[in-house]
Amino acid sequence: MDSETPSKIASGAEKAYRAGRHAEAAALYRQAEELYAASGDPVQAAEMANNRSVVLLQAGEAQAALEACSGTSSIFAQAGETHKQALALGNQAAALEALNRLDEALALYRQSSELLKQTGDQDSRAHVLKCISALQIRTGHQLEGLASMEAALENKKQLSLQERILKKIIRIPFQMLKRTR
Repeated sequence: MDSETPSKIASGAEKAYRAGRHAEAAALYRQAEELYAASGDPVQAAEMANNRSVVLLQAGEAQAALEACSGTSSIFAQAGETHKQALALGNQAAALEALNRLDEALALYRQSSELLKQTGDQDSRAHVLKCISALQIRTGHQLEGLASMEAALENKKQLSLQERILKKIIRIPFQMLKRTR
């Protein structure tokens, strides 16, 4: 595999990931990351690190996932890659959440949401807002969590039947609060 290009190795990592072979995918992403870094392409190296982070998190290795993607958001920021920066922050937040470091996770999810808003990626922002909502509810901030979920649903281009019903249900507490003022 030494003669393979980093992009071919990354392609192999993607195939392993889709097949559920997480350890193999993580190892291949690391190899591609190292080759991109050695060739002077820090942005692609950071992209591979983020991919490795996702694989590790799905394999239940939250600490390794956090270590894999730590620092990648600043690489993307320096390169002017705002969308990738936002996704990297989301990856870090997900790893922190899995490690039960909820306040840190919430802060990074919020940063990710703001950057995704700037890039116009409504689908990814909706996903991040749902994560924010779940964390807020989990930490005892139910109304904030409902507001975040409503914002998430507002960011989706097309809602499923379940999401449309949820959107109507979410509005009830806010309508009740307006009446009591």
